[in-house]
Amino acid sequence: MKTIEILALVDDDETFVYITKKIIEKTNRVKEVKVFNNGLDALEYLKANLNSAYLLPEIIFLDLSMPIMDGWQFLDEFVNMNSPVAQKIVIYICSSSISPYDITRAKSISAVSDFIIKPVTKDKFTELVMNL
Repeated sequence: MKTIEILALVDDDETFVYITKKIIEKTNRVKEVKVFNNGLDALEYLKANLNSAYLLPEIIFLDLSMPIMDGWQFLDEFVNMNSPVAQKIVIYICSSSISPYDITRAKSISAVSDFIIKPVTKDKFTELVMNL
């Protein structure tokens, strides 16, 4: 099975981040997990490293509800980057929202691969990695 070099968690919920990191570590499929507490920090990191593809995450788990820059705003900016390197990043929305509107809206954005309702289980994570 594939090993992920870098996975980014973009979420301000410390409990979710802690638990998800532990689940990811137990799979032994990710070498490094980068955590960003809001979309702006994640976006600035991506933009700063566009010329260093090895520093970019292969997968982003993105929350929708965060301070400073939420997941929707992040996605708007991300899609407008028009970078071939960034387009290789797989984005999963990880949200506690069960709103059909949010799910439909997220799935209509080309950069979004799937909508995952929190929490992310070990089985679900393994399934996502196997489908890359």
